[in-house]
Amino acid sequence: MKLLHFADLHLDAPFAWASPAVARRRRQNRRETLGRILELAETEAVDAILSAGDLFEHERFTPDTIEFLRATFGRTDRPIYLAPGNHDWYSPRSPYALASWSANVHLFTEDHLTPVTLADGLTLWGAAHRAPANTDGFFARFSTDRGGINLVLAHASERGALAFQESGKQPHAPFDASELEAAGIAHAFLGHYHVARDRERHTYPGNPDPLEFGESVGRGAVIAEVADDGAVTRARHSVAVSAVHNIDVPLDGCQHADDVRDRVGAAIADLSGSVRVTLAGEVPAALPISPRELQSLGDHLDGLLVRSGAIRPAYDLEAIRQEATVRGQFARDTDAIEDEERRRRVLITGLRALEGRPDLEVA
Repeated sequence: MKLLHFADLHLDAPFAWASPAVARRRRQNRRETLGRILELAETEAVDAILSAGDLFEHERFTPDTIEFLRATFGRTDRPIYLAPGNHDWYSPRSPYALASWSANVHLFTEDHLTPVTLADGLTLWGAAHRAPANTDGFFARFSTDRGGINLVLAHASERGALAFQESGKQPHAPFDASELEAAGIAHAFLGHYHVARDRERHTYPGNPDPLEFGESVGRGAVIAEVADDGAVTRARHSVAVSAVHNIDVPLDGCQHADDVRDRVGAAIADLSGSVRVTLAGEVPAALPISPRELQSLGDHLDGLLVRSGAIRPAYDLEAIRQEATVRGQFARDTDAIEDEERRRRVLITGLRALEGRPDLEVA
């Protein structure tokens, strides 16, 4: 049995950092990514397509999004199995319940695992989130009631992997990996974690088109082949449409604003898609740095985000402490702050404020 597994497409994601035009383009890229996923399914001649949740975002979906999904899924005869997640959770009034899906689409709607027969001796169990939060784990009290090979499709959080995921990721339907074997599950095809992860009894494909800057490679769609003994072999395929880059630009040696513009412009000249630039390095204390004004350098890109990172103003702090001035007294007063890093941040922020500068943020 050959399966295509994907998850966490997040149609209608907001891309709040971007301009409205860029955000629309990125959302369109996600639709094109789904097209690539279905093309891969045809090329690989898979027996079924598995979607492990967060296909869209419940609070942002539009009727057009649901019509797009309905029409797209209807263009293939391959069975498609959907297990709603915490962002596209199922309710009697959700888009999942109100749309007229084609006959090849099977939607798991219960908050506990229910079975579907894929082939003789091969069962797929699936479950749905019925609310955006507080969904209990699916596996701790579950045990298969049949022989053969038992697979699972679900949106769930393996506790041991939480530390390896993106910052702020919350556990939904949490479980321990050991629960899968205890429940008689040969393999679980999962969603929720955006960092791809392969383990003996479970797979996270990762989000198929970039959502955030700095995402690592290896995410996308997984082609999984299930052997007669339940062993699963996996091959990852990139299906992303969006090009996303996350780069650091050192400003050491820059003496004036045009030096900064030239440095950033050279760093992004050969890039395409969406780029996030993080500025760093030691610069003259009087050098004005305005990340917002640097955005105009990205006219050839889909989107450019510039932010200040570890920028260190080159103040002569010892000389300032010797001054018989307000700023000299301020510098001496900060010596009472015991934490060295906090003392540095307070001192530099205060010196900038005394100069009347708007760029008070200190990395």
